[in-house]
Amino acid sequence: MSIVELKMPKMGESISEATILNWLKKVGDPVEEDETILEVATDKVDSEVPSPCSGVLSEIRFEPNEVVEIGAVIALIEADGKQNLASPPIQEEMPIGNKGFSTAKTSKEVTISASLPQVEMSVGQRGQYKLEGSSMNDGFLSPLVISIAKKENLSIEEVQSIEGTGEGGRIRKSDIMQYLKNRQYPLPSRPQAVTPKSTYNAPPINFVEGKDRIVEMDRMRKMIADHMVYSKHTSPHVTSYIEVDVTNIVNWRNEVKNEFLEKYGEKLTFTPIFVEAVAKAIAAYPMINVSVDGDKIVVHDDINVGMATALPSGNLIVPVVRNADEKNLLGLAKKVNHLANNARNNALKPDEIGGSTFTISNVGTFGSLMGTPIINQPEVAILALGIIKKRPEVITTENGDEIAIRSMMYLSLSFDHRVVDGFLGGSFLRNVGDELEAFDSNRKI
Repeated sequence: MSIVELKMPKMGESISEATILNWLKKVGDPVEEDETILEVATDKVDSEVPSPCSGVLSEIRFEPNEVVEIGAVIALIEADGKQNLASPPIQEEMPIGNKGFSTAKTSKEVTISASLPQVEMSVGQRGQYKLEGSSMNDGFLSPLVISIAKKENLSIEEVQSIEGTGEGGRIRKSDIMQYLKNRQYPLPSRPQAVTPKSTYNAPPINFVEGKDRIVEMDRMRKMIADHMVYSKHTSPHVTSYIEVDVTNIVNWRNEVKNEFLEKYGEKLTFTPIFVEAVAKAIAAYPMINVSVDGDKIVVHDDINVGMATALPSGNLIVPVVRNADEKNLLGLAKKVNHLANNARNNALKPDEIGGSTFTISNVGTFGSLMGTPIINQPEVAILALGIIKKRPEVITTENGDEIAIRSMMYLSLSFDHRVVDGFLGGSFLRNVGDELEAFDSNRKI
């Protein structure tokens, strides 16, 4: 029998580590080719790792909850000769310039030299990182560690002070997250604005033994909580509202949805229509499609619209419709349905939930009239769509003002007031509303 190495597979762009959640097989157990051996998790999604061959699991090198680099050998399998020779692609870390990059290889063996040039970082104003080409440093800082450091505004002195548990003292994601958990304030190496220290003590929580119960947050809920608090601390939120008449859209959809399903095999929901209107408005106001990097504004060329989606567990995830402006309504419907179906079945892939540049949240799905959504960092705006309700409205016709039954909906846009002022936010929101109200009720499918 030959020995086959089971490596941590590539989980998507920019992901360099994954956490082992659970081994479904133990040493000595037989495994079949493509049978799931273990479950792993990244910051974005949980995944299953299949066996590359049939045989016997002979060695497990990492335990549950350990953080493992992409491409690392996590187990050995004694193959019975019926092995799949195609190894999954793994990500090799390469020298990083101003933007950083990584490459994927699909060979059986990828040897990463320990002497690759390292990344040197310096801190500018407000803790902004500058990657100064490739040079030697005290320890290699992976793109993931750099990303977390930038997000948390860690100075280079702080990062270098963290004790690494990786090979050769390398700083891993788990090291920096543990440091952040126990971080002490104020930090002498990072100048901060002087703010009055609060003397307010959080009120005690009354717990009645035998009646109340404690529910531990799962991993995803903790990440959502951290992300929401981070967003409110980072971006000064402003929310604007408009009311939109979507009668034409409602009537058109009711007329064609059965034909659309029969012709294309896809359900026609309101979401692709909303995504289409948002993509057109972003094209008209590109400065809403940006991110903030210190004192710089990064203007994104791609229009990638995220859809805030509830999971069966009750948690929230944001699958992404990439290049939404390049798709017609059928293409948008197919993509939206695919992402929604994968979300319901916990089958979203890492590449399907990253890279959004603007997010929409359909709070009307839950019966909400309107909402004040929290910005999905590092974006600068998020649109909430309220419930569609019929009510009497005064409309202008050829015969003058009349009262008619119309389908009305509230739109609310939360935006980052650091870079989006009222004029831009209001103009963009009005443009979305105009696109929806101008929908062609005679549109062909």
